[in-house]
Amino acid sequence: MTKRLKQTSIYIKKNFRLFMNQKDWKFILIAAVISFLVCSIVGENMFSTYEDTKSGFFAIISAAIWIGIFNSIQRICKEHNTITSEYRSGLHISSYIMSHVIFDFFICLIQSAILMAICCVFIDFPSDGIIMPAVAEYFITLFLVVWGSDIMGIMISSVASTPNVAMTAMPFVLILQLVMSGVLFILEGWSEVIANVTFSKWGMSALGSVADLNSEELPLKMSLIFPEVRRVELEDVYDCVASNLLIAWGMIMLISLVCIIISIISLKFRNRGA
Repeated sequence: MTKRLKQTSIYIKKNFRLFMNQKDWKFILIAAVISFLVCSIVGENMFSTYEDTKSGFFAIISAAIWIGIFNSIQRICKEHNTITSEYRSGLHISSYIMSHVIFDFFICLIQSAILMAICCVFIDFPSDGIIMPAVAEYFITLFLVVWGSDIMGIMISSVASTPNVAMTAMPFVLILQLVMSGVLFILEGWSEVIANVTFSKWGMSALGSVADLNSEELPLKMSLIFPEVRRVELEDVYDCVASNLLIAWGMIMLISLVCIIISIISLKFRNRGA
């Protein structure tokens, strides 16, 4: 255990050195640009109607997923040869993966803070949340989605044989996340099952719960023209209750944990004969 912790610490320091030497700070700049573009578009009418609120959250969650996965999608597969060599010398794969997970915690924390700060500039968030101030709940949700998506990128990069393969898989993964969010399409049967293992579905559930998307105070756009029009069907995942928020956070963390385990198993399998 002591050896594993020592290796993890060594690789965390290595990651920080590479972050500076290879100018990987550009990922933070990219996150800021994406955040600005998304928030400047959705901000003006964010909480005016149900449709605007839901589509605004969808855009923000999509940006968070893209930021996270782009951080790490090529990182592990670039080092496959190095990993094999160091594995022969006693490297613990779990220490290697956890060093990236911990290092990316800090990167994703900065990116999420930037995303949230820019959101606050363009969007007038309500003050009251479910179990804490709304801004804090939004920030925690965005951070978990960014970090979880980053860990998913680590998993894909661990499985992929080359950076090109990883980048080829990235659009398909992003499309799956967006389609399974429950915003673009009604999910039933097998699609609903798949949606339960996506960050987009649970990110939307958390944000929608905090905003209380089921509230009558968020009218349909049609209601602004025809006041007699009311929503008939409500979505349980958007009820403003603590259980929805905590379940969503818990599911995001559980999916992230599964991604970590798959990453470790994948690299051990790849280097089983080393």
